[in-house]
Amino acid sequence: MATWNRLSSALFDRLLAPFGHAPAWFDLLLWPVLAGMLALVVYKYASHQRGIERTKERIKAHLYEVRLFGHDPLAVLSATGRILFHNAIYLGHNLLPMAVALVPMLALLSQLEANYAFAPAPVGAVELLRLELDPAAGVSPREVRLELPAGVALDAPPVRTVEGEVFWRLRAERAGDHRLAIHVGDELVEKGWAVGGAPRKIPLMRSKALDALLYPGEPALAASSRVRRVWIAHPERELAWLPSGELGIALTFLGVSLLAGFALKGRFGVTL
Repeated sequence: MATWNRLSSALFDRLLAPFGHAPAWFDLLLWPVLAGMLALVVYKYASHQRGIERTKERIKAHLYEVRLFGHDPLAVLSATGRILFHNAIYLGHNLLPMAVALVPMLALLSQLEANYAFAPAPVGAVELLRLELDPAAGVSPREVRLELPAGVALDAPPVRTVEGEVFWRLRAERAGDHRLAIHVGDELVEKGWAVGGAPRKIPLMRSKALDALLYPGEPALAASSRVRRVWIAHPERELAWLPSGELGIALTFLGVSLLAGFALKGRFGVTL
């Protein structure tokens, strides 16, 4: 996961935000269209196009059969069974291209969300830094210590739970990309906190679980880390006329890429 996030960020940090992060609509509309085009290319070469066409024709034929023989319950039941059978075949034809297209599309979506779903915390904001220890590491929460940089202050004493979680309430006193140093025994884990300034890529979470793939704002934790995940909340970025936040960007990405795919499938000679 750490390698995947590093490679994904190395590629998309050069491609995203060509005019800076201010015109968010450019990336949030352009890249879903390109993703839809990529999906069409994948479908064209990774799917059994003739099998999809043949299966769709058979489904249509059985639908006509239902309409023509609606007065005969046995004929309708038989035709419905064949429709369900061919639907299963149709889904089977789509599994491979969906699996192939999922990898680059998930990478692109996670990068868009890291760049546009969240805004830097305002100066004066108070947020919780949350750390979850790996239960297999055998580390006590009392062995966890936080070291703060200039510009960030501790607003309340830390809270430690028997479940292996530690919470710190922090106050942002100065703008900057702050690095919070967390000592877990002899291990050092750093966590970013973006405060003030222009819109930019936001370091929301570091994790060594699968959810690290969804948060490429900073490197994933090493598999050997005693920390399972550590995160600090950031406010959602307002995107004017586009839906905002993680869900809003995901829905925009899905909707625009699907529209682009269906609009251009004829030009690509693809049967969906």
